[in-house]
Amino acid sequence: MITKDMIIGDIIRSFPATIPIFDKYKLDCYECQIADLETLEHGAGVHKISVDALLEELNRNQSP
Repeated sequence: MITKDMIIGDIIRSFPATIPIFDKYKLDCYECQIADLETLEHGAGVHKISVDALLEELNRNQSP
């Protein structure tokens, strides 16, 4: 299960099927150097995205 305190880069590496969800929310995190340092919650906040809505979609599409 993906949680809001997980590092974005770790999510993408562990669950590559989530990349289209990041794209849908206009988060090109897989190209960002900060993805290896930033939590999902912080990244969502910086981009003014609901972390709860993002988490819900990411967890529905987390197959490795």
